[in-house]
Amino acid sequence: QVQLVESGGGLVQSGGSLRLSCAASGTVFSVYVMAWYRQAPGKQRELVASVTSGGSTIYVDSVKGRFTISRDNPKNTVYLQMNSLKPEDTAVYYCNRRPPVFDYWGQGTQVTVSS
Repeated sequence: QVQLVESGGGLVQSGGSLRLSCAASGTVFSVYVMAWYRQAPGKQRELVASVTSGGSTIYVDSVKGRFTISRDNPKNTVYLQMNSLKPEDTAVYYCNRRPPVFDYWGQGTQVTVSS
């Protein structure tokens, strides 16, 4: 059974930083493209960033230059370093494969950025 567990969210002031982690189990983690997604209140879930097994990355325009996605294949973990956070980054953040697998969605981790 595949399980993805997100952690590292919290409340931070505008301009602050957070580092999210996603621990994967029950799957051959290293072969898949992994991604972070987020869902703000009243909005659809959106892709934030993705990373291939070899480390190539893609970012949504709104986070380019501020967020960094990375992965540690031996640890089955993917990270999202978020710097210069803005109130519009407030959302529940999830990790999943890209494209996402419905059954893999976890609880997510809440990120709240105050102005």
